Amino acid sequence: MAIQWDKTLAVGVKIIDEQHQELFRRVNALLEAMLQAKGKDEIGKLIAFLKDYVVEHFGAEQKLMTQHRYPALAQHKAQHDAFVKTFLEVATEFEQKGASGGMAIKLNSFLGAWLRDHIGSSDTALGKFLVSQSVATATV
Repeated sequence: MAIQWDKTLAVGVKIIDEQHQELFRRVNALLEAMLQAKGKDEIGKLIAFLKDYVVEHFGAEQKLMTQHRYPALAQHKAQHDAFVKTFLEVATEFEQKGASGGMAIKLNSFLGAWLRDHIGSSDTALGKFLVSQSVATATV
């Protein structure tokens, strides 16, 4: 059930690639905790971390897009906003109902598909743009 980051998802910008790898590790930890029926506290901590980390990661990407005048910034940010909205809905559902097998499947499907699709298309395009601007080793 784990989602895998691999080199085909590398966008060529060090900070973004490192954050993506960490995001995959943490998402997998969350999915594993749900599968093993870990306690609400442990799963809640993982969800809270992901909420914060996603905001941090998206903020880093958006800062780079703004700094380098990325032409697709508005569309890219809209994708981030839609992800955050859906993830917050899942987090709220967890807070209200706790973890369930259905939620784990929903989360795995949503996170896996969104991350692969978004990184494979939007973030790859952003990476190409930033590399063309000589930003491969950018820090934010």
